[in-house]
Amino acid sequence: MLDAHDHRSLGQRQDLFHLQEEAPGMVFWHPRGYLLYRLIESRVRQQMQHDGFLEVRTPQVLAQPIWECSGHWENFRENMFQLADEGGRHLALKPVSCPGHIQIVQRMAPSYRDLPVKLGEFGLVHRNEPSGSLQGLFRLRQFTQDDGHVFCAADQMREEVSRFCRSLISFYAGFGFEGVEVAFSSRPAQRAGSDEMWDLAESLLLEAAKQAGLECVMQPGQGAFYAPKLEFVLKDRLGRAWQCGTIQLDLVLPERFDLSYVDGSGQKRRPMMLHRAILGSLERFMGILLEHHEGALPAWLAPEQVVVAAVGEASADYAGRFAAKLREVGCRASVDVRSESLSRKIVDAHHAGVPWLVVVGNREVEKNAVRLRRRDGEQRDLPWDEAVAALVSECRLAASA
Repeated sequence: MLDAHDHRSLGQRQDLFHLQEEAPGMVFWHPRGYLLYRLIESRVRQQMQHDGFLEVRTPQVLAQPIWECSGHWENFRENMFQLADEGGRHLALKPVSCPGHIQIVQRMAPSYRDLPVKLGEFGLVHRNEPSGSLQGLFRLRQFTQDDGHVFCAADQMREEVSRFCRSLISFYAGFGFEGVEVAFSSRPAQRAGSDEMWDLAESLLLEAAKQAGLECVMQPGQGAFYAPKLEFVLKDRLGRAWQCGTIQLDLVLPERFDLSYVDGSGQKRRPMMLHRAILGSLERFMGILLEHHEGALPAWLAPEQVVVAAVGEASADYAGRFAAKLREVGCRASVDVRSESLSRKIVDAHHAGVPWLVVVGNREVEKNAVRLRRRDGEQRDLPWDEAVAALVSECRLAASA
């Protein structure tokens, strides 16, 4: 039996999503859950724009030659869903977005003036995970990566790594995570690229981490098959560690795809490639987030921020107009005019994770006022306009942090 604060229990109780055997390791998003998904996505997109990334979209299916060039066909094929087209060509659903981004950069044919080129994508990816390893939103076969790649000159790499590391701290804090730990994962036994490439990539990434002021826990052999990486680990309220963000310094794929840019003297140079993700898997981050807050998300993140509860039929119209006003000014509000008792409406709103309940009865109608009830039980009576202003302030508190 699942714990009440397990994200799968919360997802069912708050009507966010469900999983079923007919789509193993894939999520059915309900309206409330998909709204939460989009709110998280919007916050990541805001950070991408701040950091200068250009958003792209690449195909879900690519042919075998691209996966051979990237090294995935040799090193990751057992985790890929493979297909065949009418001509008998081998195809695969993408497990990552990197080769697609490389195709775009090759078409750009950048010069040194264009660098760094930063591409980002909310890439829907598929990985053929063993059925026994699937675990709610934490381990899926279909999920969304906030995938980003930086193509830069060697003298730009350290600053790009440092900028990413600095931005993560405040980003995670906005979601309620304060402690961030960093691990350095070095070359695995099965890998692409020469030892000389790996020696250089590891030393440069470690130097960049030191320049960013990071102290890293060493994880020998845990890097990607094409690059060493820094992994950013969050601690939830129960002290459990979750690996989320990552940045990887890749010298292998630029070589394998023959990527180049033209420098100031007209010579072709090989760019460095940084793979970066703020969340890693958006679905997994949502699961961590739900458990961290035990379903009581901050007001700016709650799919439903306010429920306006009418006490008696006479106040139903007033409650509806107040909810409409809140929606007009940007709050996610609904109205509860059921014939249930007020205590039942309070319990239902609490179970749904709604931060604010607005109580409206005959007295409030007469005074052109409402009673605000916060999730923790604190209450206050305010006139209509003051209540609207207060709720707008609370609901937007961290939305632009």
